[in-house]
Amino acid sequence: MLNNREGQTVPQVTFIVRDNNEWQQITTDQLFKGKNVIVFSLPGAFTPTCSSTHLPRYNELAKTFKDNGIDDIICMSVNDTFVMNEWKAQQQADDITIIPDGNGDFSDGMGMLVDKNELGFGKRSWRYSMLVKDGVIDKMFIEPNKPGDPFEVSDAETMLNYINPQAKEPEFVSLFTKPGCPHCARAKALLEDKGLSYEQIELGQGITSRSLRAITGAGTVPQVFIGGRFIGNADELETYLT
Repeated sequence: MLNNREGQTVPQVTFIVRDNNEWQQITTDQLFKGKNVIVFSLPGAFTPTCSSTHLPRYNELAKTFKDNGIDDIICMSVNDTFVMNEWKAQQQADDITIIPDGNGDFSDGMGMLVDKNELGFGKRSWRYSMLVKDGVIDKMFIEPNKPGDPFEVSDAETMLNYINPQAKEPEFVSLFTKPGCPHCARAKALLEDKGLSYEQIELGQGITSRSLRAITGAGTVPQVFIGGRFIGNADELETYLT
């Protein structure tokens, strides 16, 4: 039974993490006391839905959540700290606090620890999200109790709509660059000056100049897309942002 714990306090747990090559302990109070915190918990780092959608979308909307009164966003999974740290680095999830619930104590206390023995996972967390205010659970979105790994209600958009249905989502920015390009550095500075986060796609990282021309119609960098619209090079970006 996956119980909704709205109105209750979060479990008192001490998490063991590895940070800067040192073992550290982080308590529940350190994470939640006096803060508005979003938690989304998932079955495992590096798993398909978690890596392609769940974590990336919360990371993309982190600034929007902050603008709407959220102090921190926590991603939790029953994995060890080394796995979670490596996953965060691979995902470039700089705006998410990654917490390893290695022993499953928090998930168990939430009533969300489930058997995934059929997959060889052992005990793992059921997928859910929640808004916690000063250690008290304000709202939970628990995935339906059905076979597989449902992903219907714990997504970032559902949480944002609960917090503020009128919240404006940021426009997604993609920037094609190459190392040592001064015009690329200028484009980055223009975006950062406007507070726009961006995805950087470097030539040579699976993208060739032929690919760039096929996508943008241009053979030089930088080339910028904002909200799915093709903007162009640094000069055209500056005009667009002015």
